[in-house]
Amino acid sequence: MIPKMAKPAYVMACALGALAFGLPASASAHTGEFAQFDYCPSTTAGVFKCLHSVTNKGSIVLGKKTTPIVNPVTLQGGYSKEGSDGFSSFYEATNGGETLTKDPQPVPGGLAGIVPPESAPLLVKAAIAFFFENGLTGVNATLELAKSPSDIELSSYNLEIGEEIALKLPVRIHLENPFLGSSCYVGSSSDPIIWNLTSGTTSPPSPTAPITGKPGYVHFTNEHEILELSGNELVDNTWAAPEATGCGGLLSVLVDPVIDATVGLPAASGTNSAVLENTIDISTATSVNEH
Repeated sequence: MIPKMAKPAYVMACALGALAFGLPASASAHTGEFAQFDYCPSTTAGVFKCLHSVTNKGSIVLGKKTTPIVNPVTLQGGYSKEGSDGFSSFYEATNGGETLTKDPQPVPGGLAGIVPPESAPLLVKAAIAFFFENGLTGVNATLELAKSPSDIELSSYNLEIGEEIALKLPVRIHLENPFLGSSCYVGSSSDPIIWNLTSGTTSPPSPTAPITGKPGYVHFTNEHEILELSGNELVDNTWAAPEATGCGGLLSVLVDPVIDATVGLPAASGTNSAVLENTIDISTATSVNEH
């Protein structure tokens, strides 16, 4: 175990290099600490390593609203060797669409934070009042992949040394509440929110101040076959967010503008941020197959 923050690039490069010495693939059952890689497509051609990353804490600032991450979110799957651009291709988890788990986060203030302006249509005011009176005011924000898992890009080198982009993640935010309906989103497959997450320092437009992540602490488990980064922090405050769509069901043409005015959408680059505090586990596909 290395008790301090990962620092020199060559230390981290050597550490991950040690993972390359896996045994030939044989059994597909994953036991013990390898059970976390159950949904890694480790037998798929091109998959070099398996990733299981859990975001335990953090926050998302979307326009004027801040939502803390209180329910763990998991990113899992496999990835290839790095290409000439320094990024690895990502491979979908084998559990039917749970490459990025959909774990709702309660939005502070809930629907009560959506206060219709005086100019709002009477129908919108009446609908919101109806749900207030019935106490159905809680709102959850759920992070979802906006595009295919193959659109995720990972640079394990940048992740390790705390420089440049470590993870490119196309996402959308699902706002969930009985009044908002089942199709209230910020971001979509055609207009996704793109997070360029780094364990280093961001470069947002002026006058927004940069924020800095952390590569984390490195140690090995299971006889050096699993590398764990604990205390990892990935950040991005350079992303933009589009307007909300589909909120309020049949009333979306009226409700979407209310959501936009309250949240502050569309929100330009530098007005939003994502801070993800993670524990990341990595192993070679051959080691995973062996266990």
